Amino acid sequence: MQLHMHRSPAGLNAMPGASENKCVRVMVRGAVQGVGFRYFTRRVALDLGLAGYVRNMSDGSVEAVAEGDPAGVDDFIEIVGKGPPGSRVSGLKVTEVPPAGFARFEIRL
Repeated sequence: MQLHMHRSPAGLNAMPGASENKCVRVMVRGAVQGVGFRYFTRRVALDLGLAGYVRNMSDGSVEAVAEGDPAGVDDFIEIVGKGPPGSRVSGLKVTEVPPAGFARFEIRL
């Protein structure tokens, strides 16, 4: 599995007080659609107290954006990088982005 980490500078529009939170965009490649990956990802995020979203992409990958406690976000990346039973993660691209102030974690279509 390949893991690529990128950091974006904090945006000027970041919410006040959001600087304690970490937010990442995770692009997951491999056999990750049709195997319950989005539901698995949502459960992991909720268990870790994170907010954001997950959705299938037209190219067969899955995009997840997770925001919250930095340690929880790091755990999220590690767990999602392994995936649920039946999936096969072949690549993970993680980009740190400015926190957006998500209220919950949702599955988007």
